[in-house]
Amino acid sequence: MLSDICTMDRMERVKEMLQASPSDSFLRHALALEYIKEGNDVEARTLFEAILTDSPDYIGSYYHLGKLLERAGETQLAITWYEKGMQYAKQAGSRHAYNELQTAYEDLVY
Repeated sequence: MLSDICTMDRMERVKEMLQASPSDSFLRHALALEYIKEGNDVEARTLFEAILTDSPDYIGSYYHLGKLLERAGETQLAITWYEKGMQYAKQAGSRHAYNELQTAYEDLVY
C-alpha cells in the first residue's frame, strides 16, 4: 500500500515536471518506468515509442521497450528494437548499453 502511494507521488511529480518540459526524454522515460511499475504497459509502450521516434539516440529506452514487448509476446518487434538500440549504442560508443541490448537480443534469437 505504501509503495503504491510512493509510486503515485513520483508519477505525479514527473507529470508536473513534464508540463513544463513536455519533450524531455529523461522525464518521459521516467514516467514510462513508473507506468511499468503500476502494470500499465500500454502507456509505457506509447511513451517509449514516442521517445525513440523523437530522440532515437536516447539509448536507455530501447532496452525497456524491448523487455515490455517480450512480456507482451511480441518477440520479433522486441528483436527489431534491440537491433536499433545496438546500432545507436555502438554509434554513441556506449559499450555497457550495447552489451545489455546484445544480451537481451541474443536471449531471444539463440
